[in-house]
Amino acid sequence: MATALRCFRHLPALLYPSSFAMARGLPQVPALRPDACRPRGHQMLLTRQLATKKAKGKGQPQARVSISAALVEDIISLEETNEDMQAAVDALKEDFSRNLSVRTSPGALDHIIVMTKDGKFPLNQLGQISQKSPQLILVNMTNFPESTAAAMKAIRESGMNLNPEIDGTVIRVPVPKVTREHRESLAKLAKQSTNKSKEALRKVRNKSISQVKKFKNKVSEDTIWMLEKQIQQMADSAAAEMDKLLAAKTKELLG
Repeated sequence: MATALRCFRHLPALLYPSSFAMARGLPQVPALRPDACRPRGHQMLLTRQLATKKAKGKGQPQARVSISAALVEDIISLEETNEDMQAAVDALKEDFSRNLSVRTSPGALDHIIVMTKDGKFPLNQLGQISQKSPQLILVNMTNFPESTAAAMKAIRESGMNLNPEIDGTVIRVPVPKVTREHRESLAKLAKQSTNKSKEALRKVRNKSISQVKKFKNKVSEDTIWMLEKQIQQMADSAAAEMDKLLAAKTKELLG
């Protein structure tokens, strides 16, 4: 009612041109904005729609959305969502550092998982790993001789282009020469690892958005939209970081 009365009071200003009003000595009334008499909820929705359409335009940057985590903590924990996404990025960093090096080092074998009759164990818990020369790594399995064959199989199937040989309870691991083919093989592995990490990232995003949608009948449409937008922004940021890691690792591997 108040909005309708306010619009009615200003109606003369819309009926008289400003020059005519001045000539007649009529009071000047500020011109109304076209949307001044619209309900506030409609204004908010219209603003959101216009911003979305503009952002989708060719060459237009995506508008960023930010919502206070404290205001939506009953719906979703944005901090936990961000931590889960960052965990996927950190896992990719660790994989690159541990498994994708041009030159094989003893440390690269530490966390190869060995399947034994008693379960799965990292190689460095079963054998003593050392480097005898730049061209040879030794894995001494004296403490767990029964796992020697399983350890050799795990090394061969690690994807590191290694061909181990058994000498009693010692596994001899020749270090492969750094060939162009080897570098390209590692670069492909880096790409595969990045794709797996992005898939893990998508799962976090989808899980979070599904959580938000459960509240669509309890909170406003704009709140749901802003939360979905912010979750997508967080996912896009993490994916961009993964792409940077891949680009840097590929450059390192290919030289």
